[in-house]
Amino acid sequence: MTYEDLLAHFWKSHNHCVRPGSRQYMSAVFWHDQRQYELAVKTRDRAAALLGAPITTQVLPVGTFYLAEDYHQKYLLRRRGDLFREFQAMYPDWRELTESTAAAKVNGYLGGHGNQTVLQQEIAGFGLSERGQQLLRERVRPER
Repeated sequence: MTYEDLLAHFWKSHNHCVRPGSRQYMSAVFWHDQRQYELAVKTRDRAAALLGAPITTQVLPVGTFYLAEDYHQKYLLRRRGDLFREFQAMYPDWRELTESTAAAKVNGYLGGHGNQTVLQQEIAGFGLSERGQQLLRERVRPER
């Protein structure tokens, strides 16, 4: 995925016109070099023109990255106790759970990202029980 692809997905996947209540929940696009900065500004301005509304997302240089607290990690997965318990059994150390690609993908599916076709290709690699796989399939949108 290119930086421009990432930006395109970012601008269409969240509400970037809402002012955050605190810096902790601010919306931001980060850049590493002048090219990325220019792309971020260009795509932000394009999104604002399409929306006809001001965008509150900040365009900032990359700085030090800090992981969110463990209770913020895999938020949607945590809300699905049945699936989350399976991942807790696989990854008893919360740091391992945080770094798990499988948990990240399942969290994304629970957030509405992905479809049945891709899920069917990936689901066996998540380490879920048959019941866990069925629960996940039930929550992923069908093809349109």
